[in-house]
Amino acid sequence: MKTIILISSFVILIGVTCRAQITNDAASSSQEKIVRLAKLVIDPAQLEKYKAALKEGIETAVRLEPGVLTLYAVSEKDNPTHFTILEIYASVEAYKSHLQTSHFLKYKASTKEMVKSLELAETIPLVPGMKIK
Repeated sequence: MKTIILISSFVILIGVTCRAQITNDAASSSQEKIVRLAKLVIDPAQLEKYKAALKEGIETAVRLEPGVLTLYAVSEKDNPTHFTILEIYASVEAYKSHLQTSHFLKYKASTKEMVKSLELAETIPLVPGMKIK
């Protein structure tokens, strides 16, 4: 009889622990970082204007938004109109908030005619805790 009670208690404990872990996982998933790549091709005739708008938008977002952890833009050496931007946000909420800021909306409006193509790639960080120095 003691064995049955002990086994029953163990099963109940496992169930409670599993439910707690599922709840913790659900809560932390809303706080997971958003990491994505934005790949753009820019109209060559407007390249310098685009670079100025991008620089202003990135510098403003990183300076003003604590949830914007990284916006790192590069252009290809052999294709200077091809850009990739590494975007890292503290959470889904930080990303959604970023999309509503006046500086992001200004960037989108001012570059609308400059961007020939835009591809957003959701990513999975291989080393999620890695810090950028």
